[in-house]
Amino acid sequence: MRHRLIILAAALLFAAGPATADPARDAILSDLAAHAKQADANSAGFSADRGAAFFIAKQTGGGDPQAVSCSACHTENPKKPGQNVKTGKPIDPMAVSANPARFTNKDDVEKWFRRNCKEVLGRECTALEKGDFITFMASQ
Repeated sequence: MRHRLIILAAALLFAAGPATADPARDAILSDLAAHAKQADANSAGFSADRGAAFFIAKQTGGGDPQAVSCSACHTENPKKPGQNVKTGKPIDPMAVSANPARFTNKDDVEKWFRRNCKEVLGRECTALEKGDFITFMASQ
């Protein structure tokens, strides 16, 4: 009977989706989820698929005459290091599997989203976009 309960608990955890396995990252995602729900009461949560699409989508809102994407600096493989296309400065991998400290400091997360979203989109990212992005990176 005990084995059945353990198997059932494991199945329920697996069905709930991947956890980010970091309390600080989970707290950031929880805060973003609350903000996303405030913005849209029908918000159904974050999506790694939407985060992946956001990561590679070409944007023209940042004032650059050529469309750019997050992957322009961060590479299309978030497990690999990137490089800022304007400054040449190296960028550590974005994927949590390659860089477990990613998305664990709320102040850093907000600073980089604010800066990079304005650079690429010409506006700040929404809570849903941020949560989708982090969810995608946590799945990599």
